[in-house]
Amino acid sequence: MATEDGLQRYRPLLLEELQRARASSAALAAESRSVSAARDNSNVDDEHDPEGTTIASELSQMSVLSRAATARAAEIQAALERLDIGTYGRCAVCGDPIAVGRLDARPWTAFCIGHASSSAR
Repeated sequence: MATEDGLQRYRPLLLEELQRARASSAALAAESRSVSAARDNSNVDDEHDPEGTTIASELSQMSVLSRAATARAAEIQAALERLDIGTYGRCAVCGDPIAVGRLDARPWTAFCIGHASSSAR
């Protein structure tokens, strides 16, 4: 288990990852709006086009990716809040320290390796 001061080294990593997640979410939302507008302005019947994916399929895929980016941003924001209140680096289930190797791989995690799979949503 790292010390409180040692855990602060994750702050810049979390901030950088938060920026990436938010940028990804915003880009996907913009792209989704663009594709949707293009579909609204077109009379193409893409549902029966034997070539490639449909616009509806692309919109669905972008929606899933956007929700994932938004969820990751929320997880990262929660990790930053845990850093602020001093609970970062402790499992949200058992309270035991989260291994440094796990924090290095997934700095926003709220769970030790033992509770990671049981806490998956």
